[in-house]
Amino acid sequence: MMGGGEIEKFTEVWISAILCLCYCYYISSRIPKGFSRLLSLIPILYLFIILPFKISSPNLVGYTSFFLVQLGTFKIILFSFNQGPLALSQNIFHFISIASLPITPKQNPPTDQIQNNKPKGLLPLKVLIFAIIARAYNFNAYLHPHFILVLYCCHLYLGLELLLVLVASTVRTVFGFEIQPQFNEPYLSTSLQDFWGRRWNLMVTRLLRLTVYHPVRRISTHFVGPSCATSSAMLATFLVSGLVHELMYYHITRVPPTWEVTCFFVLHGVCTAAEVAVKRVALRQGWRLHGAVSAPLVVAFLAVTARWLFFPQLLRNGMDRKSTEEYGMLVDFVKSKLPLRVLNYVM
Repeated sequence: MMGGGEIEKFTEVWISAILCLCYCYYISSRIPKGFSRLLSLIPILYLFIILPFKISSPNLVGYTSFFLVQLGTFKIILFSFNQGPLALSQNIFHFISIASLPITPKQNPPTDQIQNNKPKGLLPLKVLIFAIIARAYNFNAYLHPHFILVLYCCHLYLGLELLLVLVASTVRTVFGFEIQPQFNEPYLSTSLQDFWGRRWNLMVTRLLRLTVYHPVRRISTHFVGPSCATSSAMLATFLVSGLVHELMYYHITRVPPTWEVTCFFVLHGVCTAAEVAVKRVALRQGWRLHGAVSAPLVVAFLAVTARWLFFPQLLRNGMDRKSTEEYGMLVDFVKSKLPLRVLNYVM
């Protein structure tokens, strides 16, 4: 659970990560791009994978694993070939920020209008909903388990999105460059392809597209043709995403993998590939399912499969309860560190 000692471990982990990134910037960057540079970065990739094990707090280890493993490792792999967001860094501070935080600078800011089209009052509404959910956990004894699971799903999504918005806003203020959007209202998805490719966790989508999808598709095209190569690349991308999530679950729960979350992503990969193939035929015949019908179907499919495969490992190990308890402990910890006059002013 979160406490002073846990905060110290968290700080030590991130100091270690920053030192690793200094090595990448000052030493590995001088090695010619390609497999030679990748070889020099393998120790850093290994350290990024094991560093989260030093933390036991579900929230702190979850975000650390997400930042370093699901994002940082793929950014470093791309950097070894002088590709990806790290290739755009202008100095060591940019490099460390881009590598360790959930941000990707825009290369052409005027062409990306995803965030500009969002209603201005949407973010405060999400903050309010997140606060209501946090308060609702106090009444778990009176709520149906299925309703609690819905609250937990909303809590995970809103907590991650609000954290990413906060990080992006801070980086934008400090460094002055625009950040590519991280989410694009995933609850409005009209298809699985729309959800995974254009709306959910777009940073991971971009990184997996560069590190897995494009290489697999390019190689497979020579053997099975364009159509099958596209499906193969989709399946490979979802498989890699599932394995990375499996590692993140191991970081959080410290329980050997059950492979449920991998099955979740493989299932969605198969269904997304099938959906793309069906749409290709349907569009040629001039037939298309209306969004008012497809959107609820997508949300329902995501909810059912997540309840079946994505959440059980977290729920079995009480991660939902532990993570919500930590929010209260974090507030108490912050209060204990603030001067009395500040607390009196806030209260």
